[in-house]
Amino acid sequence: MTKTAAQSDRVYDLAIVGAGPVGTTLAILAAQRGFSVILVDARDPNAPVRKDTRTFAIVRGSWRLLDAAGVTNAMRGSTEPLNGLEAIDGGTHWFGVPGVLFGNDDLPDDPDGQPLGQMVPAADLQAALDDACEKAGEIEWVQGKLFESMEIGPASASLTLSDGRIIHARLVAACDGMKSSVRSAVGIQTEGHDYNQSVFAANVKLDRPHGGIARQLFTPEGPFATLPMPDNRANLAWYMKRGAAEAIAAMSVEDINAELNARFADFAGPMEIDGPYSAYPLVMQLATRMVGPRTALVGDAAHRINPLAGQGLNLGFKDVGALIDVMCDARDVGLDPGSDVSLERYEKWRRFDATAAAMFMDGIDRAFANDSNLLKPLRGLALTLAQRVTPLRRAMARQASADQDHLPSLMR
Repeated sequence: MTKTAAQSDRVYDLAIVGAGPVGTTLAILAAQRGFSVILVDARDPNAPVRKDTRTFAIVRGSWRLLDAAGVTNAMRGSTEPLNGLEAIDGGTHWFGVPGVLFGNDDLPDDPDGQPLGQMVPAADLQAALDDACEKAGEIEWVQGKLFESMEIGPASASLTLSDGRIIHARLVAACDGMKSSVRSAVGIQTEGHDYNQSVFAANVKLDRPHGGIARQLFTPEGPFATLPMPDNRANLAWYMKRGAAEAIAAMSVEDINAELNARFADFAGPMEIDGPYSAYPLVMQLATRMVGPRTALVGDAAHRINPLAGQGLNLGFKDVGALIDVMCDARDVGLDPGSDVSLERYEKWRRFDATAAAMFMDGIDRAFANDSNLLKPLRGLALTLAQRVTPLRRAMARQASADQDHLPSLMR
């Protein structure tokens, strides 16, 4: 692999802007399938590495995609199987069922006995993907450079980087996140809203065994979630009004521990902070289109959704799988991967799913944040049906594990 930019007269099949988990996975899978790939990475390889304290819930379909990329074995020692998901309504016990629990047993047709997914520390996922990119001789990796502008020609797009170099590619994948410069360059607008909430995120040591269950407690102030990690630790996400989470993050570890246990020990058992912690604002943002001229938006560049059920990165991996299928199918019939026909197919495939996921997560957040006496029994009825009606519970398990129909081929 070479870490310098391409010669100015070379036209790549795929230029990827952004080298997070989505961008690097796309680069690896495209290169494996014989496409010429250049990856533009804003990260400076000589800068100190900033520890990412997040943990991702990688659902079954996404884990298959990562396995196809050849990176799952490198993460085995740091993952925790996700055996089930539990949602509890802290505001009501109507109909005698405070919550719903579903897990591996709700996937009886599972041929390989795999869990719903794997909990993976973000830093370990990125390290495994970076290592795979490093070893892939077919990926041109430009590091420490920013995307500046783009011009669209009849047969390719021309990207100018921050050092003045120009890259040509038939297809550009915008994997550069919520504030995507590529999306802006092709004039795609966004819509959405600010929740006026922030999330306090941290890793904690648990006193009570978690059993591989991700648990969410819904309260009028916002959800509180614990996601299982190895060694009986958990990654927690505590949703609060904007400013409150930042205030918690400014407290001492001792005071945070006291606050956590005073509020949530009955739900999760005694716990204590284990490592760095932070707070970040909560927003929903959807691009009005997922494609532009010779451009596909992938991951957060296309959709930033409520992280309530950990589906954000998994949606990005669905984008990756769909784009790989579209590129391969286009090549099989002699089409340019950046042609309008190819891009229209990608958008039709992915836009509805991403929008539906965003609206569903938004609706769940609003429904459980509403403490009206009219809504409480309706929430209780919904949870009761989900828990007691087996086909419904199994459908939820399949959706949560990304094991439903019409998945990209690498996720089946």
